[in-house]
Amino acid sequence: MKSVVKSFDSLPRIVKVIFALPVLDIIWAIYRVCRSIEKKNVLAIILSILMLFICPALFWIVDLITTIVSNKVLWIC
Repeated sequence: MKSVVKSFDSLPRIVKVIFALPVLDIIWAIYRVCRSIEKKNVLAIILSILMLFICPALFWIVDLITTIVSNKVLWIC
């Protein structure tokens, strides 16, 4: 999991922004699951799995804005 998180963190900003678009935002949902597992944060794991299946379409705007502004995806870990 650590290598997945590290590779996503090292992507160029434009690729991160493209991954934050509505259909491709599922990539960031999977990233959140991997990041939560790496940090061993049980609450974050549960929330990220719920976000993966219940409402990935709602977070693409947040992902897009935070990626443009801070070059990283917002998450609780």
